[in-house]
Amino acid sequence: MAVLTRFVLPHAAPRFGDPRFGAPLPGEEENAAFGLLRARWHGRGLELTGFARPDDRPTAHPGSAWTWLTLRRGDHDEPFHVPTRPRRFPEITDDSAQPEHNHDWAGFTALVEPRRLRGPDGWLLGDWHVETTLFTLARPTRLRRQYGGLAPHWCGSGEYPPARWVDHDVRLQPHFADGRLALRLERPAVRLDRAVPAPDGIALHLTSADPGQARTVLRLRHRESGAVRTEPAVRTGRTLTAHLPYALFTADGRGTGDLEHWDVELVDPDGAVDRLVLDERSGPVAGQHPLPGAEDRVLHLKHLADGRLQLCVRPAAGWVERFTVQAGGFELTGRCPAPGPLELVLRHSVSGTEVRHPVEPGPDARFTIRLPVTRTGSDGTALPLRKGLWEAALHPVGGTGPARPLTASAAVLAALPAATQTGGKRIVLERRWRDTLLLDSTPVLSATERSAWTQARQRTAGYPAARREPLREAVLYDVFGGRGYADSPRAVHAELARRGTPLEHLWVVDDAQAELPAGVRAVRVWSPEWYRALATSRYLVGNTHFPDFLRRRTGQVVVQTWHGALLKRIAHDVDNPWLADHGYLAALDRETPHWSLLLSPSPFATPILRRAFRYRGEILESGYPRNDVLARPDQRRAAAVRHRLGIPEGRRVVLYAPTWREDRPRPDGDGFRFDLRLDLDRARRALGDDHVLLLRPHAHVREPLAGTGDGFAVDCADYPDVQELLLVADVLVTDYSSILFDFAITGRPVLFFTYDLAHYRDSLRGFAFDFEAQAPGPLLEDSAALVAALRELADGGGAVPAGYAERYRRFQEVHCALDDGAAARRVVDRMLELGGPAGPAGQPKP
Repeated sequence: MAVLTRFVLPHAAPRFGDPRFGAPLPGEEENAAFGLLRARWHGRGLELTGFARPDDRPTAHPGSAWTWLTLRRGDHDEPFHVPTRPRRFPEITDDSAQPEHNHDWAGFTALVEPRRLRGPDGWLLGDWHVETTLFTLARPTRLRRQYGGLAPHWCGSGEYPPARWVDHDVRLQPHFADGRLALRLERPAVRLDRAVPAPDGIALHLTSADPGQARTVLRLRHRESGAVRTEPAVRTGRTLTAHLPYALFTADGRGTGDLEHWDVELVDPDGAVDRLVLDERSGPVAGQHPLPGAEDRVLHLKHLADGRLQLCVRPAAGWVERFTVQAGGFELTGRCPAPGPLELVLRHSVSGTEVRHPVEPGPDARFTIRLPVTRTGSDGTALPLRKGLWEAALHPVGGTGPARPLTASAAVLAALPAATQTGGKRIVLERRWRDTLLLDSTPVLSATERSAWTQARQRTAGYPAARREPLREAVLYDVFGGRGYADSPRAVHAELARRGTPLEHLWVVDDAQAELPAGVRAVRVWSPEWYRALATSRYLVGNTHFPDFLRRRTGQVVVQTWHGALLKRIAHDVDNPWLADHGYLAALDRETPHWSLLLSPSPFATPILRRAFRYRGEILESGYPRNDVLARPDQRRAAAVRHRLGIPEGRRVVLYAPTWREDRPRPDGDGFRFDLRLDLDRARRALGDDHVLLLRPHAHVREPLAGTGDGFAVDCADYPDVQELLLVADVLVTDYSSILFDFAITGRPVLFFTYDLAHYRDSLRGFAFDFEAQAPGPLLEDSAALVAALRELADGGGAVPAGYAERYRRFQEVHCALDDGAAARRVVDRMLELGGPAGPAGQPKP
């Protein structure tokens, strides 16, 4: 039996038999969360780092909660109690995803010393269940107890805690049973020590715990078909050797599926069965071995999470044997006996965005991957990988074939997680499904900064406190919540910089995903400095909605540039319950009273903007500053854009830029789907020799674009400033996007791909004018007609289609009258006037 150890905790922590304990009240054992964050071995034993978090009260300070771990084997053994040490982990508050309670001190570490699982008669073998007791103070004289088990964390050792041989033949294996941590102390009957490949098969070298049993048969069961095969095991004392011929795994048509499994066990003459436990203390055992005569098939000796052996037949995978951490990346080396050249593809688990890197081949199917943790955008700028998980797989270069996961050897697993830094971000090489590698691009904000608890307090306390500070002579710019240096705020900044106006320039950036010019300082969205900048900057210039907690101060100027002219209905003009149901209109009504100035692109748009936004403040008919570059095109800038996009000389540029559909949300709630109705293969055949097609979905769209990257179709979803794409486009293809009004300044042809016109007009959004009668280009209902129209345009010299020149001229008269290249100057003049010492016309500032 285990001996009950003395339980030592910090001051004021409960001890066993504490008189403050009372019988649990109804519901007290519920409403708490318990989890294992990570597990690691060091000199004295297994260190468990976890959390025990009550749902209904804070654990924000040392001593606000205490945790006991109890190891229990069966119903009759005396439990073994493990002391814990409280730890501060802001990640626990962040993971709780609630604003009411701070749980920074809900963490703990505990050390399980294997020697304490050894009694007078030897090791206390069996499954030890880990029970967790959380104590919080219910009343000054009473402690509340809550019970639970440690659930697995999402990744790494919190999901797959490591095992260790605590004696030459005894193993301690942490594992999860019914979602709760348990410790299996076992003396495996059979250990697999070595796997030696030969030309015709693999020799398995085994060690038996019991020399008296003549285990002579290795039995393999094909999980998919139920077929059973046996191979003899030759014994010499405690040592056994079994030969697995490769032909066994390819006979009778087997070995041709995507993934096949063979369960392997050693069978006694009397029928007793034992699974094989891998013992990699003397060297690697797990690995993959090519199957002769079976193209692109390997036999994978897989080390399962519980330490047992499984045999898998599958296409060759990337087997990483070693990695090194480098500045801004990793270098991976290993083997992959796959036919043809390969490339590494990182795929974002939410958006589906892909980043590709070359694989350097070496002799004997070896490879090297120098993996920067950056992505190069369509404009050629290298930025850190976007936050989230990036799955890693090897793909054939320029062809079809299976995606091959990047799996890790035991040596690599033992060294994970590993992290590097780039662009102010921390990127972690991690694992899932025990041995599959991935990258985790962690948020720019720390756990403390980004938690819902902190964010709620920044809105209700931090921001109001900052509003009492003096205003600073600064401009805070925001483009779509931090997407980059673009749009009308970019033009406003350029005009202020041209004038040399003595202002500090702050730019809202989300997730380090922007490159800013000299003299502009990045402000992380949702960070403490962002809240302070919103409260203290004299000028706020944004092209989309400001935060709903924003309250314009006396002396502060809030410039709403907006980001589109009026083709489709917006805001309160939309006869669609989607906007109201999602709280958009209510939030808009709270926001608009705090605008100082709303920009209008044309006299036509002014009354629509006032009505749709229900805005009673000043509207400046200035034109959009972002369009100055189109009204007065800079040929050197256009040439630089073509160069960054890799557009060959002499190619016509077609820009396809459709709007979004609010009835096409992604299942995960992150953005909207992109329904590419354009037949890229047909377009490539008809236009590919002398055209380049730039694909630019709306900013709300979060879908990868298939079929791009071949020199004809270019994915420009991440290009920071769409005005530069308009600058180089010879023809625009859109549907109902307000980008039409910007491009009409150029006088170049526009085609409308209106495959869902009736639905969009009658059910989804509707139009602010008679679109079908006034559109300055043909409305095309299907891809074939669109491709034919593009070909006809090119063959006709690129002029506006016949019959649309007069309509185009009238459209420009109504909607582009203010686009003279001086919009930014007009906006800055008025903005500085509003923010001057006495406000406009000597009146008090707004």
